Amino acid sequence: MLKSIKSVFVAFTEEGRGERSAALAYAVSLSQQARAHLTIQVASMRYAVPASLVGQFGARLIGTENRRIAALAEAFADNAKGSADLAGVTCTVETPHLVYSSLTDRLLAYARVHDLSILDLEKDAVQRDRGLIEAALFESGRPVLIVPETSEHFSAKRIVIAWDGGASAARAVADAMPFLSAAEEVEILSVTGEKDLTSLIAGADLAPHLARHGASVTVKNVVLSKQDVAGTIRQEAAAFGADFIVCGAYKHSRLREWLLGGVTQSLLKDCPLPILMSH
Repeated sequence: MLKSIKSVFVAFTEEGRGERSAALAYAVSLSQQARAHLTIQVASMRYAVPASLVGQFGARLIGTENRRIAALAEAFADNAKGSADLAGVTCTVETPHLVYSSLTDRLLAYARVHDLSILDLEKDAVQRDRGLIEAALFESGRPVLIVPETSEHFSAKRIVIAWDGGASAARAVADAMPFLSAAEEVEILSVTGEKDLTSLIAGADLAPHLARHGASVTVKNVVLSKQDVAGTIRQEAAAFGADFIVCGAYKHSRLREWLLGGVTQSLLKDCPLPILMSH
C-alpha cells in the first residue's frame, strides 16, 4: 500500500488534434491503488491574436477554433471524470481555457501542492507539451512521472534507479521512496565509463539506505560500450523487467542538452517505460 501518496495531479492539454492520454489512465490506476485523491486538469489552448493583425474575418475564425477546442476539452474532462468514478477514485476536475503562458502557471500552481504530477511523454523537444514537462521538472519542486503512450496501468513491483551519485539522482530517490519501499525488487543501476566512479563501487553506498526503508535492493554496474547512457538504461531496465525508471533530470542546462544531447533528452525522446524524474 502506498500510504504516503495522498494527492495525485494529472494534466492534459487539448489542442484540437484528437490526442489521447495514457497519463490519465495511469493516474487513475495509481490513485486507485494508493487510495489517493486525483486532480485532473484538462486544459484547452486559447489562441489570442489581435484583430488588428488578422482582421475581423481572421478573428472570427480564431474565435470559432477556440470554442471548438474548449468543447473538446469539456468532453474529454467528462470522460475522465467517468473513468475515475468507475474506478472508485475521488477526483476533482478543472477545464481552464488559457493562453500558453497562463497554462504553464496554472499547471505549476497545482503541481506544487500534490505529491506528484503525471504527464504524457512528449518525444518532440520543440512541442508545447515538452515545455510543460520541463516547467514541471524545473519549477514545481515536486516529482514528475512521465508516461509513454503504451503505459496505462500503474505497477511498481520492479523499479530501476539510474544512479550516478549526483544531487538530482538523490532527489529523485527521495521523491520515489514511497514506491521504492513498497516494491518487490529494486535495482540500483550505475553506468560507468562516462564519468570517473573508480573511487567507489557505484550504488553500494545507496543500497543500505534503501534497505533501511524496507526496499529489497540489488546493485548492478554496467560499463558503457557502444550505446549511450540512456540506451544502456533502457536496455538494462527491460532486462530487469522494470515497471518504471527513477532518475534525476537535466544534470546540464536544458539548452546544452537540447543542442548537444544528454541522458534526460534521450530518455524523453525514446523510453518505453514510465520515468519518475526530479530535479
